[in-house]
Amino acid sequence: MKQVLTVTKRELGGYFATPVAYVFIVIFLLLSGLMTFQLGRFYESGQADLRGFFFWHPWLYLFLIPAISMRLWAEERRSGTIELLMTLPVTMWQVILGKFLAAWFFTGVALALTFPTWITVNLLGDPDNGTILASYLGSFLMAGGFLAIGSFTSALTKNQVIAFVITVVLCLFFLLADIPGVAEFFNSFAPGALVDTITSFSFTAHFRGISRGLIDARDLVFFGSLIVVFLFVNTLVLEAKKAD
Repeated sequence: MKQVLTVTKRELGGYFATPVAYVFIVIFLLLSGLMTFQLGRFYESGQADLRGFFFWHPWLYLFLIPAISMRLWAEERRSGTIELLMTLPVTMWQVILGKFLAAWFFTGVALALTFPTWITVNLLGDPDNGTILASYLGSFLMAGGFLAIGSFTSALTKNQVIAFVITVVLCLFFLLADIPGVAEFFNSFAPGALVDTITSFSFTAHFRGISRGLIDARDLVFFGSLIVVFLFVNTLVLEAKKAD
């Protein structure tokens, strides 16, 4: 793990060495506040909870996480620094894991900086802080899932814009997998077992369960497995590109 931590520190330093990291954090905080207090009508609801706050997280991540992940490998391949990276005494999976952990940690920092909203709801009422903590955990795991998908798509192309668009499309599928319209579409030509499998991939369904304060092992396994699978496929793609 020493090599993984070295790569993680290198990548984190790269994030905070440019204004991009700070711009992302500010945009994330502004949008989360706007959606909570304006669209979510936090004060008007009269409820001392953060359901309106966490409700918008999947949609925030849908566009902000691809903006982070699109540069993970596309920029390395475009600039040719990936060849230099591969000459270092690290394996491919160590580099992939290190870059992923750096992006995930960075996202976690942005998420943690929303703590004033948590303080606000405690000042206004008596919320279930256990449920709020579980919701933060679910949001962090969901962000990891988005990043794993984004890391994979970033490895497919040298163009960051293309990586961004593909990531948004894939993540949108995972968000909408359980809505009635999608299920009805697949029901028209696919067997029920396949439709059930597709709907079980819904990010929102798994996040919804955790945000209610019910930390089900199945939800944890889902996000953990999805991250592992996409990072593994990420490794296969980069190995194939290296062979080219």
